[in-house]
Amino acid sequence: MQNFIHTNRQEPAKHPAPARVLNFDEIYRFYSLSQAASQAERCIQCGDPFCTALGCPLGNCIPQWLGAIAERDLKKAFLISNETSPFPEVLGRICPHTHVCEGACTLNDGYGAVSIGAIEASISDLGFAAGLELPFPGVTRPQKVAVIGSGPAGMSCAHFLLRAGIGVEMFERSLEPGGLLTLGIPNFKLDKSIVARRFDILHKAGLKLHLNCEIGRDKPFAELVEKFDAVFLGVGATAGRLPKLAHERHGSVFLAMEFLGEIQGRLLGRKMHRRFDVRGKRVVVLGGGDTAMDCVRTAIREGAESVTCVYRRDEANMPGSLKEYHNAVEEGVTFFFHRAPTKIIVDNDGKLTGVEVLQTCLAEPGPDGRRQVKEVPCSEHCILADVLILALGFDVEEFPFLQKAGIHTRHRRLVIDKDSGRTSHPKVFAGGDCHLGADLAVTAAAEGRRAAFAIMEQLLGQ
Repeated sequence: MQNFIHTNRQEPAKHPAPARVLNFDEIYRFYSLSQAASQAERCIQCGDPFCTALGCPLGNCIPQWLGAIAERDLKKAFLISNETSPFPEVLGRICPHTHVCEGACTLNDGYGAVSIGAIEASISDLGFAAGLELPFPGVTRPQKVAVIGSGPAGMSCAHFLLRAGIGVEMFERSLEPGGLLTLGIPNFKLDKSIVARRFDILHKAGLKLHLNCEIGRDKPFAELVEKFDAVFLGVGATAGRLPKLAHERHGSVFLAMEFLGEIQGRLLGRKMHRRFDVRGKRVVVLGGGDTAMDCVRTAIREGAESVTCVYRRDEANMPGSLKEYHNAVEEGVTFFFHRAPTKIIVDNDGKLTGVEVLQTCLAEPGPDGRRQVKEVPCSEHCILADVLILALGFDVEEFPFLQKAGIHTRHRRLVIDKDSGRTSHPKVFAGGDCHLGADLAVTAAAEGRRAAFAIMEQLLGQ
């Protein structure tokens, strides 16, 4: 260990941009065992590891599995990595590591953080390839829990309940399980076979999965509360935000999840509505987070003539992962920073022709610590567009069955006990974006795990 002086941080290899934009294959080639060991040896094994204590919402045992893989003990690293995380090979791919574990790494100041995310993904990839399995006991207890939603929070809750031998039935309104992991995150970041493998593992552990089953429409929520010993709500935050501009629901203006979902549906074999075909069109995406990066990089692969991302702050203040921004630049996306949309422009024939924006500048930090945005007067100008994609964040949908069951919400978000995830109903727990608002998959996973432990305590008394 502590080889950071002699060994530089090495990113996993990427397919060249001109080749990778021709398909939706994952762009990274993760480490071999020797490469993972070499990068893990850079860890200095801090006495108080900030990567775990401050950086990782799951509190993963990062120094321990780094130490194990540095010693080439793949099985030990695999088991430790999977002990606290419900899907490390997923989070190793999609977490904004510079904002979490790697951002808190001691070596981040001068030497370059340990490449925690890439090592994390590599450990599970190598472990599964070697035939390693996770220790599930099977359903050994009489208690049953219903999980509504199959995204990161629901998957996490189900994972830890099944590890305790508690039966789980999961209800998902879509045709495929995985929530945003399947329908929101493009294949070039997360191949869907990886998500499918996790559900295969959960199925073998005893999960009963009900797809195309919407609670409140196909099955009453009250029936779940009566039939099961506990219910977990992991319904996410999927309602896209609108800019409150005229023509925002024009036929050539898409919400991010509409666009990403349609493209992913086509890749899964479903028919795509022709209005989402962006081939040969000028595409403009509004937003600066990871979802915006998913949209611009998807539009490039879909054959758009040009793709432009418009964001009201600058590169340093983008909320998403820095690596995703750099990947988008490599793939040919143009970025216009310090611009805020003021008007969606439609011609006399009703055709979308562009978006009017104002120049912006950054002012003093606001209550949340982020620098506020000020518009520059008389700086209006137009950016030409045939298609406009809105990646401006997400809100929680309204679920009438929650109000009917007396479950408290605030601004649509579920109100829960911060220590247990329990709602105002004693049998109902919740976590993830439906409580926090749109947040990280790793945070949703942590909330799903917290609720699972609280459910175990309530049902098993231990």
